[in-house]
Amino acid sequence: MKARSRTVRLELAEPLRISRSTMTARDAVWLTVEHEGALGYGEAVSSTYYGLDSGTLRRLLDGVDLGRFADPEGALEALREGELTPPGTPAAVTAAVEAALLDLVGKRAGAPVHRLLGTAVTPVAATARTIGITSLTHAAAEARGLAARGFGIIKVKAGAPDPEEDIERVRVIRDAAPGVRLLLDPNGAWTRARAAALLPRYAALGVEAVEQPVAPGDPDGLAALAAKSPVPVIADEDAVSLDDARRLAGRVHGVNVKLAKCGGVHAALRIADALRGSGTELMLGCLTASSLGIAPAVHLADRARWADLDGHLLLARDPWTGIGGTDGLVRASGRPGLGVTCEDLA
Repeated sequence: MKARSRTVRLELAEPLRISRSTMTARDAVWLTVEHEGALGYGEAVSSTYYGLDSGTLRRLLDGVDLGRFADPEGALEALREGELTPPGTPAAVTAAVEAALLDLVGKRAGAPVHRLLGTAVTPVAATARTIGITSLTHAAAEARGLAARGFGIIKVKAGAPDPEEDIERVRVIRDAAPGVRLLLDPNGAWTRARAAALLPRYAALGVEAVEQPVAPGDPDGLAALAAKSPVPVIADEDAVSLDDARRLAGRVHGVNVKLAKCGGVHAALRIADALRGSGTELMLGCLTASSLGIAPAVHLADRARWADLDGHLLLARDPWTGIGGTDGLVRASGRPGLGVTCEDLA
């Protein structure tokens, strides 16, 4: 097998402001794995939060030795057993390698990835669509437009310096799109005391769940908050690994699993198994990425209560197609592999 990588720039349609930063673009590294004329693709995106720039991602992806395997099926099995990438390899790198191998194995088998994973019915899921920390007028207009296009779930970013600003933003979004389900994400911006004071007010506004309301690093504190919260609490930054998920199972209402955070599809399936029966439900999230980067999670979307797989919808131009989403529904393709295509590679 041969592998090569390429760095591309993904521009956002508009700046996305969250509690800790504002993003206008993100670098992506595309990995191409080739075997006997067939090609598989995966994507890793840069992340300031996880300390990964495109140069680091590309160096690590180029350093994965796929040439020692006779075929992609053997390499994929080695990855599942933890024998492909060295200890300490960032989860985003492992996830991108796995995606490319799954894409290639699926194409060789003539089967979509979800079928390789044991799901016969093509997954379709309503995805949340994010509205960042923005003006009330813009937030209301966005919410109205999203509802008109078919979106049934809106995720509102919170964590502005003035908490009343966040409350008012949720209120105008609720008024503009009264029929949508609302999720809230402060990205860990609140103290436990502030969260305890604010969560009843968000419950009154009909917020369905809140992600990581307090700063990560104190999962016991997050669990204690969840135990008394009138709004379901979903762990995100405090739930990175399988061990994190096991620690929080039954103590929070949900865990946000991002493939770039946990290490890919099979790592996500292990987390889902660990949560099963605990009362803690699965959310599938993502980073801002192209359809190539989002596609592996879409093939798992039927296993989650909440899908937040809109990263490709935030881009000014998505170079890949194949998973939909513009009408509020993401769909795994029935085509072999990940089922995504790219004009830039034609």
